[in-house]
Amino acid sequence: MGNGTLDYSIWQWIGISVLCGFAGALSVSWYLGAMRSDRGKTPAQSAGSDRCVLLFQGAELSSSSGCAENLVAEHAGDTDWSRLRQGLIDRFPRFPPTPDHVSPTGSTVIEPKDSADPWQVLIEPLHDVLRVELMPRAHGSIKSPTPSFFDHSMTLELGMLRDVTDGAPYPIWSIDAEGRVIWHNAAYAGLFSAARGKEPDPDNPLFADALAGRESGEAVRASIPLLNREEPGWFDVTGLHRDGAQMVYALDVASVVRAETAQRNFVQTLAKTFAQLSIGLAIFDRNMQLALFNPALIDLTSLPADFLSVRPNLLTFFDRLRDGHVMPEPKDYGTWREQMSSMVAAATDGSYCETWTLPSGSTYRVSGRPHPDGAVAFLFEDISAEVSLTRRFRADLEMSQNILDEFEDAVAVFTASGTLTVTNQAYRTLWNIDHDQVFAEITVIDAMRAWQEVGGVSPLWGELRDFVLGREDRTTWNAPLILADGQSYLCTVHPVQNGATMLRFAQTQTLPHHFTNGADRIADHG
Repeated sequence: MGNGTLDYSIWQWIGISVLCGFAGALSVSWYLGAMRSDRGKTPAQSAGSDRCVLLFQGAELSSSSGCAENLVAEHAGDTDWSRLRQGLIDRFPRFPPTPDHVSPTGSTVIEPKDSADPWQVLIEPLHDVLRVELMPRAHGSIKSPTPSFFDHSMTLELGMLRDVTDGAPYPIWSIDAEGRVIWHNAAYAGLFSAARGKEPDPDNPLFADALAGRESGEAVRASIPLLNREEPGWFDVTGLHRDGAQMVYALDVASVVRAETAQRNFVQTLAKTFAQLSIGLAIFDRNMQLALFNPALIDLTSLPADFLSVRPNLLTFFDRLRDGHVMPEPKDYGTWREQMSSMVAAATDGSYCETWTLPSGSTYRVSGRPHPDGAVAFLFEDISAEVSLTRRFRADLEMSQNILDEFEDAVAVFTASGTLTVTNQAYRTLWNIDHDQVFAEITVIDAMRAWQEVGGVSPLWGELRDFVLGREDRTTWNAPLILADGQSYLCTVHPVQNGATMLRFAQTQTLPHHFTNGADRIADHG
């Protein structure tokens, strides 16, 4: 008896389970059938029945109504679920990123971000299927009939676009085929009022003349007089043609125009300044084309102005200089280009400086200096007079030295600071000094050591040192001198200009034995 009752109960539970599974299958089939019947309907038709449903198996869409299917079809994503999320995320930020984030038990209601949005999302598990429904929010503030889900999205997007265009800091307006303003933003109204002192006039749009005949998307820079302002307003105006109408954008470039004007005035000022320079100036831009030159460059190089005005490149410029014998002829023309490249590299580093001796007899100093943005400047300076003066001065010095070397007396000149500056051959022979092997300055102290090595100890050396470095009692005087080898000399001390001192050692006959080195100082009044 007990066993029979137990068998009956088991079969009863098995029957109930089969019925439940069959009922669930019928429910899923009903939803699928209902959604298939909605396919082909427009979003408005589907929303009118408040049926906007999707069924997901995992992340892939298995079935949906036409209303919801558009959300998946119109967006990009790796899966159907991600495409649906892309369509809902702006209005429902809490929509789950994947089906795995959905609670496996119970329903999940996702409220919209905007409290005025009359729609909500319902997600509920149904066996191995996730059911997602877009449905109206159930509260009394929603007026009947409920607006379409897509109509509300368009309303939100339209409101956002209005906020964007109306809050744009640049004037935007639309013109119809007859040339009338059919829409404008707040910045356009502000510019119209600043320019004409009244509300925007649809029949008289701004920048109408500047836009006439322009291609779609072509920008034109135009000015407009502004009330209560001395300077006009400057704008880059662009018109886009759409279906017979024109959408116009105006970008304020007044600051750019002021900067360009300031730069142009600065360049003109520099040009006037450079025009007064006697040094030739040639500035090449980053592309190594001549960007700026002054009149002195024409005078020094004899290059025609029309050639310089066409902005030749650097190599062409120096080729013309070589052809005109305004630069030294290269020894090896095959390496000419390499020399030019090395010259540009040195000028870019600011280390290029050479002296050009020309066949005409002129001498130029040419230097290169870097400029901002990869530009380089070359300076041409005529130093013929300076070189001629230097050569004449050097010739005079050589002649004076030759004259001194012909003297039999040993001569030396010390500056006020005690530095030896001038000697003759007799002095160098007498004291056994070779100045060509001495690179450092020779002072009176160094000379004293040489005197002592040849002449021995004498009180005269101290007197000579004190006189050379002293500033008082600057009169000519003489003193006898007997060297260690017995030769006798007369040392004459002459003060010269700028505190310098000249010493002259003249060989004499043997002095009487009662004379001692430097003991007797004889004043020369003659």
